[in-house]
This record gives sequence, structure tokens and C-alpha cells, in this order.
Amino acid sequence: MSQRNSQASKSAARERLREERERQAKRAKVKRQAIVACSIVGVLAIVGGISYAVLQSNKPSHWEAVKDDKVVAPANSTGTNGTTVVIGKDSAKKTLKLYEDPRCPICASFEGAVGPTVEKGIDSGKYKIQYIGGTFIDNHDNGEGSKNALSAMGAALNVGDTAFLQYKTALYSTKWHPDESEDKFKSDDYLIKVAQTVPALKDNTKFQNAVKNGTYDAWAMAMSNAFNTNKDGVTGTPSLVMNGKQLKTANPDQPWTAAEFTSVVDAALKG
Repeated sequence: MSQRNSQASKSAARERLREERERQAKRAKVKRQAIVACSIVGVLAIVGGISYAVLQSNKPSHWEAVKDDKVVAPANSTGTNGTTVVIGKDSAKKTLKLYEDPRCPICASFEGAVGPTVEKGIDSGKYKIQYIGGTFIDNHDNGEGSKNALSAMGAALNVGDTAFLQYKTALYSTKWHPDESEDKFKSDDYLIKVAQTVPALKDNTKFQNAVKNGTYDAWAMAMSNAFNTNKDGVTGTPSLVMNGKQLKTANPDQPWTAAEFTSVVDAALKG
């Protein structure tokens, strides 16, 4: 090989080496840029995710939000925001206040043992009954069932007094009332399923739509507030009040029986 050819070959080799280095440098640069870009995207995604999580955590729940909504008061209710629910004959001179929470297990026991006697007294004109619904059990476990059931009861009240009482009885029944640890009443479908056992609510589209649309959600929160700010000194459920005084069993640790209920209420009626 001639010296000229040898030098030309070396020059060509050096040029190929230079070009290869340039290509490697470009690939390295592109790789670094991709890594930086991905890192930035990753950081932005994390920041965005954190920001979204913070926003979501600070976002008021549905039930907190409806506190400020305009209250749609159900038919058969009176008073501020329709929170006075009194059922009974106009001829009845005295009113028995009944404080309950839809999820309360002791309320369910009370309704099972004494509910028929309470309704008998209403039907006979012995007294009117004023219902005040609370939702404090939801607060204990961050639940929704008490509020949602109370809203559905508002939908039943809108249908009629009898529908309201029968639906309340069904919700507290052994068949349908869940354990306190189970928040089944948060399900609209479950509440509607229970309502299918009540003649006036069975296949009642208006009632069902009110439950699904949350028509009486704001009313339920207003009722809950009425419970929380009551002037009878009631802090638990079930509680009975007549003549401004809480009615008690002889042994506070024992549940109400129909017989003791009748005895205590009869004494209050005379007072």
C-alpha cells in the first residue's frame, strides 16, 4: 500500500471515529434530556397528585355542602325548615316528643317492644307525637346512614303521616335494621327496598325519585340540627319528653317495655 493511500485511510478512519463520537454525544444528550423531562413530569405528577388530594380532603362532603342548600320541607311538616313533625288527632291535648336516630340499635329495640303501643295512643287521640330525628351515630364512624335514612323518611312524610310511621317501623324492624357497625342505610337502593314493604310507598315513583335525588337531604340536616340544639336536654336516643320533662324508666339501665311506657306516659298526661 502506498504512503498516500495509507494516509488517506488513516484520515478516513479518524473521520469515521469523529462522526461516531458525535453520534454518541448526541444520543447521550438526548438521553439526558429525556431523563430530565421524565423527572420533571414525575415531579409535576406528584405535586399535582398531592394538590388534588389536598383539594379533595378540603372539599366539603355532600352532607356538609347541603347544609347551605335551600330546604325543601316535606308535606305534613311545619315550623322552621319543616322540622316540626307532629302526628295525631287535633283533639289530643298533649304531645309526646320522641327523639330517635335511624341507626340507633336501642331505638330499634324500643320500636319493636313499644312501637305498637305508641301508635295505639296516637290513633286513640291519647296524645300527639312529635318526631325529632338525630344523626349523631354517623358522626361516630364518619357514616352517612342516619342522614340518608332521615332524608328518606322526609320523602315518606311527604306521602303521608301513615306512610311516615309505617316506614319508620319498617326501618327499625328486625328484618331491615342493620347492626350499628354496618352503614347499610347509606344506600338509596336499600332504603327503597325497605319502602317496598310499606303499602303507600310500594312502587311509588315520586317517593323513589325523592330518595335518589336527595330531595330532602337539606331537610334531614336541618332536622339533625334541631335535634342537636334541642332545649329538652336530650343527648341520646331513644328519649321521650312530655310537659318539658324527660320520661324515664324505673331502672335507667333497663329498656322500655310496653307496660312501663303506658304507666309513665299516663302519669305524665295527668301532670
